[in-house]
Amino acid sequence: MTLKELETQLVSLTPDEKVQALQILTSSLANNWPEINKTPGVMGGDACIRLTRIPVWLLVSYRRDGANDAKILEGHPDLSAADLVNAFAYADAHYDEIEASIRRQEEA
Repeated sequence: MTLKELETQLVSLTPDEKVQALQILTSSLANNWPEINKTPGVMGGDACIRLTRIPVWLLVSYRRDGANDAKILEGHPDLSAADLVNAFAYADAHYDEIEASIRRQEEA
């Protein structure tokens, strides 16, 4: 099946089926985040972008504080738009983990 054929089939799904398809795709990515690293002893072992010390929870916090992607990238020129996409997708798939990291930082 080609990507175009898949797109045609996805568009024809009901809203409930689309949600199920997203859940399937998200779960298949759950352990496949090559651009997100967790390294013991680096940023408390929190999920970080590539080989940086920029944790995913920080980027989520920026966005919650009203920063758009352009503003985030301006403050972190070592990141790319793709890094932000990966970070926010990771945060969505690991909501509890990211929330716990944000709470720890707020309490510190």
